[in-house]
Amino acid sequence: MSIPTPTPTPTPSPVRSHRRETYKPGATIGDWRPEDEDFWQSTGRTVAQRNLWVSIPALMLGFVVWQVWSVTVVKLNDVGFGFSKSQLFWLTAIPGITGGTFRILYTFIGPIFGERKFTAFSTVILVGPMLWLGFALQDTGTPYWELALIAAVCGIGGANFASSMANIGFFFPKREKGSANGLNGGLGNLGVSVVQLVAPLVVTAAVLGAPAGGPQHDAGKNTDIWLQNGAFLWVPLLVVMALLAWFLMNDLRVAAAPFSQQKIIFKRKHNWLMTWLYVGTFGSFIGFAAGLPLLIKNNFEAQGYQATTYAWIGPFIGALMRWAGGWLSDKMGGARVTMLSFVGMAAALVVVIFALPSGGDQGSFWAFFIGFLAAFAFSGLGNGSTFRQIPVIFRDQHMRQAEGGGPEARAAALKQSEMEAGAVTGFSSAIAAYGFFFIPAMFAAMTVTSALWLFIGFYATCLAVCWWFYARPGAEAPS
Repeated sequence: MSIPTPTPTPTPSPVRSHRRETYKPGATIGDWRPEDEDFWQSTGRTVAQRNLWVSIPALMLGFVVWQVWSVTVVKLNDVGFGFSKSQLFWLTAIPGITGGTFRILYTFIGPIFGERKFTAFSTVILVGPMLWLGFALQDTGTPYWELALIAAVCGIGGANFASSMANIGFFFPKREKGSANGLNGGLGNLGVSVVQLVAPLVVTAAVLGAPAGGPQHDAGKNTDIWLQNGAFLWVPLLVVMALLAWFLMNDLRVAAAPFSQQKIIFKRKHNWLMTWLYVGTFGSFIGFAAGLPLLIKNNFEAQGYQATTYAWIGPFIGALMRWAGGWLSDKMGGARVTMLSFVGMAAALVVVIFALPSGGDQGSFWAFFIGFLAAFAFSGLGNGSTFRQIPVIFRDQHMRQAEGGGPEARAAALKQSEMEAGAVTGFSSAIAAYGFFFIPAMFAAMTVTSALWLFIGFYATCLAVCWWFYARPGAEAPS
C-alpha cells in the first residue's frame, strides 16, 4: 500500500512576511527605497502617509505650546498683572530664543535616537510648561521673572519642527517631497492659528470644570474669565499624541546618523545660503504671528478692533499657503516661487507701513490687516518652496559627483544627500525660528515703521541671493 505524500505547508512569501514584520506601526525600518516605483506603490506610500498624518497633529501641538504666549499676553493686564507694553512684547519674544536654540539640538538628536521615539518624547514633555503656565496665571502676584521663565520653557515646543521636518523628508520620493513637507509644515504651522483662535474662546467659561481653578476678573470687559484654560486645554491632547507617535510611527535606519556625520553641513555653502532665505520666509511668518496680536491691541483696539478676533487669520492663511508653496514648487521649481514670496512680502509690508496710525492720523485698520494677510500668504509660499529647494539642491549636487560611478556609488551619493538635506532642513529652521524673538523684540525696541522698513531691506538681499545662486540662467544650483 502506498503511503500518500503529505502536502507541503506553503512557505509564506518572503516579501510579504518581510513587509508585515518590517513596516508595521512602531517598527524600525531598515529597507527604505522611495525612489523605487514598485516599492513605493506596494509598500512605501502607505507607510509614509501613516507617519505623515501622525506627525502633523504632533507638530501642530508643538506650535500651540510655542505660540500660547502670543495670545496670553493680550489679557494679562486686564486681569491685574500690570506690565508695560515693552514687557509684554518681551514675554511674546522669549519663546523664540529657546525655540530656535533647541531646534539646533533637535536637528541632530532626532536621527541619533530615532524619530519615532523622539517625536513621542518631545511631545509629552510639553505637558510640563502647560501645567506650570496654567497654575501661574491664576495668581496675579506671580513675578515677571517667573512668567519669563515659563515663556522660555514653552519655547521648547517650537523645537519639534526641526526634527519633524527632517524626518518626513526621508519618507517620500523626490517628486513628492515638496507636497509632503508642505503638508507637514503647513498643517503643523496651523497650531499658531489654532491657539490664537481656540484659547480666547475657552477662557471665557469654566469649560474645564473645577479642577482647572476659579476665574479671574477681566476689568476691560467687566466679566469673569478663566485664563488658565488656554494652557490646561492642551495637556490631554499632548499625552494622546505622544502615545500615537510611539505606537504608530516608524524609525528609519536610513535616517539614522551620528553628529559626526551630520556636521558636514557646516562646510556646505548652500546650507548657509538656504538658511538665509528661510530666515526671510519662516522667520517672518513666526515673528509676525507672535507680534501681530499686540500690534492690533496697541494701534487699533481704541477703534474697537480686538486682537483675539483677527490675529489668528494671518497665520492660518500662511500655514495653508505653505502646502501651496510646496505643491507649486514641485510643478514650476522652488527658486521661482521663493523669489515670488519675497517680492510679495515686501509689497505687503509697504501697505502695512502706510496704514499704521501716524501723528494725528488714526490709520486704516483694514489696509493694515489686509497687508499683513498678504505678508502671511507670501511667507507661507516661501516656507514651502525653500524646503522643496533644499533636498533638490543637495540631491543634484551629490548625484552629479557620482556620475560615472557604479550603482553602489550612486546609492551612496543618494543616501549622503538625503542625510545632508535632512540636517540642513532642521538647521535652517532653527536659525529662522529666532525670527520669533527678533521681530517682537524689534517692535519693542524701535518704532514699528522702522522695523518694517528693515525687513523690506532684508527681503531685497534674500531676493538677490535666490536669483543669483538658484533662479537665473546658468545658476550654480538651479532648484
